[in-house]
Amino acid sequence: MNRDLSIEEKIALKQWGLDDDALAVHPTVYRNDLLEGQVFLISGGGTGMGRTLAYLVARLGGEVMICGRRQEMLDETADGINKRLGKQIATHAMSIRDEDQVAALMDAAWARFGQVNCLINNAGGQFVQNAIDFTKKGWRSVIDLNLNGTWYMMQDAAIRWRDTGFHGGNIINNVATVNRGMPQSGHTCAARAGIIAMSKTVSTEWAPFRIRVNCVAPGSVETTGFNVYSDEALTTFANCNPMKRTGTAWDVAEAMIYLAGPSGNFITGEVLTVDGGMSQMGWMWPAGRPDYFKDIIG
Repeated sequence: MNRDLSIEEKIALKQWGLDDDALAVHPTVYRNDLLEGQVFLISGGGTGMGRTLAYLVARLGGEVMICGRRQEMLDETADGINKRLGKQIATHAMSIRDEDQVAALMDAAWARFGQVNCLINNAGGQFVQNAIDFTKKGWRSVIDLNLNGTWYMMQDAAIRWRDTGFHGGNIINNVATVNRGMPQSGHTCAARAGIIAMSKTVSTEWAPFRIRVNCVAPGSVETTGFNVYSDEALTTFANCNPMKRTGTAWDVAEAMIYLAGPSGNFITGEVLTVDGGMSQMGWMWPAGRPDYFKDIIG
């Protein structure tokens, strides 16, 4: 991302965040061998935050398997990493909503690498709508993906770590800043809040297995996903937090590495918020701020 561009220019160009060329060379605070010998399984790894994290893990010496629904996007990420970094990563097309497909994914990851050290639950999705207008099908779809799918991944990985006696399993869930609610995204807010509560719960239950469980909660973070929002909504995103700017997927990826690397060895059951202070002050209105709230500051 070039922060010298105005929000209007970014909207016109549909230029959000770092492209693959930038991901391959963007400065990082971490040393390049930090993750050597570590295996990362990243869901939703074909686009956005998942793709960014895959690049960063590969650059830091980790082995990577990415999964997602669209094989073409997974291949694009894998080919880009191979071309730019000279490193092979594994891909596996699947849906986290399907318990059998989750089990097959875990089988493939363990067969390929012999172990998985860190599971990054990044896959998710939602649509923008006022809660009063949710259909039952729409509600179930978002809950099934963001809550149930993430849980299937968490539990399957934990069972394998327990049953193989592997100590040091690490789960990081990409959630959202939900402590003050998420207007126009109530379904994903409910699902992410559920994952946060479950993560805190199992971080205690699974401590005897030496499994750590944490969450990262992004705020207004630029990815290609911004293109689904209206121009009106996008013009407000940089002003929904006290820092008066949007974040990048790189900000989120480096936060995840903090929890995944040695720096996070004594952290479990926590939520690392990466939102420029939005959870303290400000709201995102992804469908545009309703007239009723136009005169309210914050």
